[in-house]
Amino acid sequence: MLKDLVVKNRSVRRYDQSIKVSRETLLELVDSARISNSAGNRQPLKFFLSYTPEKNARIYKYIGLAGQPPEGSRPSAYIIILVDSLLSSYGGVNSINHNIGIAAEVILLGATEKGLGGCMIGMIDHKGLQRELQLSDRYEIGLVLTIGKPKETHVFEVAGTDSAEITGWWDEQGVRHIPKRRLEDIIME
Repeated sequence: MLKDLVVKNRSVRRYDQSIKVSRETLLELVDSARISNSAGNRQPLKFFLSYTPEKNARIYKYIGLAGQPPEGSRPSAYIIILVDSLLSSYGGVNSINHNIGIAAEVILLGATEKGLGGCMIGMIDHKGLQRELQLSDRYEIGLVLTIGKPKETHVFEVAGTDSAEITGWWDEQGVRHIPKRRLEDIIME
């Protein structure tokens, strides 16, 4: 059931780096994003894959992953969502952001279905990563997705209606607590 998959799909920040993610797995995830919705069917996204320790290390230094996990707890793979400027003129910035969000969520749900996890990273040194990977100016980095075998456990907590009450935390056992607002607190009729 989709809801079960959504419940399992959490933003992972600690991974078992010894478990590799193959190129074939990344291709399967991107293929699901490829056939998902796209504003005006323009399909302006490209996907940069990284699954080797050497290339992963080159990417890692340009992203902000909460707590900057130590070696051994870092992602085993990355998918960088790129916007092709030659294909992105339809619908403006909002449609591009929608395309990126749809693709990212489809990829992360697919990773979860495979027993993996991931996280959308928006804190990126865009210029530095662009140079490091020698990407043409034609491509703009939209998001970096981390992918790997989760090394953390998540539990939900009931959140209050105040925004200050939605910050997650790790307890002494390394369990990540994720406050979520109640359904009745977010429905308006």
